[in-house]
This record gives sequence, structure tokens and C-alpha cells, in this order.
Amino acid sequence: MTKNKKPDFHPNDFVVYPAHGVGKIVSIEEQDIAGMRLELFVISFEKDKMTLRVPTHKATDIGMRSLSSPDLISKALETLKGKARVKRAMWSRRAQEYEQKINSGDLMAIAEVVRDLHRTDDQREQSYSERQLYEAALERLTREVAAVAGVDEAGAQKKVGEVLVGRAA
Repeated sequence: MTKNKKPDFHPNDFVVYPAHGVGKIVSIEEQDIAGMRLELFVISFEKDKMTLRVPTHKATDIGMRSLSSPDLISKALETLKGKARVKRAMWSRRAQEYEQKINSGDLMAIAEVVRDLHRTDDQREQSYSERQLYEAALERLTREVAAVAGVDEAGAQKKVGEVLVGRAA
């Protein structure tokens, strides 16, 4: 185990864990696991009432990253204004691709999922699985927007909602 791969995260930093979205590093602790001494990031996902322990030397390998820059947030919101690009593949294949994009932790990919699955009032109803994927992507996007902008989630939801409504007009 090399110490030089250790990412530069500190307690109270917000980070993005690909499979769970935005969390906050509560502490860095050492534990004996299977006879080895490991240094772990303790990450709290307040909304999900979940705590995750990630070995510090594996954090970057699994895709854990710092919050996006305000510029990247702006680009993601700009992506939402684009026209939905829905492939003509079977739904199961598209759903799998959307799921991969959401769990990649990549903000731009998540914004594309929100853009592609967003429905206005005059469009056809979403299926249950479409709605589930849309809501998961929207939640990841708004949590990161909220954390970067320093606003609460409701404020971030309003901002994202305005962009999506503005697109339809």
C-alpha cells in the first residue's frame, strides 16, 4: 500500500461517492481489519441515514471525488436546457445505460439522464421505472448543486426546476 495515492480529503469536506452521491467526511479513523491496519474515511450521507467507511488508499480508485466546480455546475444546468436525446433502443437497454450514468458519479452524465427523462405536463406519462431513474438522477444532481452553491436542497431543486421549465418554454 503506497501512501502517495492518498487523496487530499479532510474531515468536514463534502465528497461525491459514485454509488451514493454527495456525502460529508465526518472523520478519518484507523481500524484493524483482517489483521491489517487500515486508514478509513468515514462518510455520512445524512439524507439516507447511512455511514460509509472507505479505505483512504482506495478512494480515488473507486471514483470518490471532490464536489464539482461552479463552472461544471453551470455546464450541467446548461445541459438540462438541451433537447432530450432518447435512443431508439429497447427500454431495458436504455434503463441500464441510465443506471450506469447515475452510478458513475459524473455530474454531466447525471444531467443528461435528467434531461432525457424529464417530462412536461403535456407529454405522455412516465412509466414507474422511468420515474424511479429520473428521480434518482434529479436527487443526485440537486444534492450536488445544493452543496456547491451552499444552499439547502429545496433551493437547489427550485433552481434545477426553473431550468427544466425554462427549457419547455
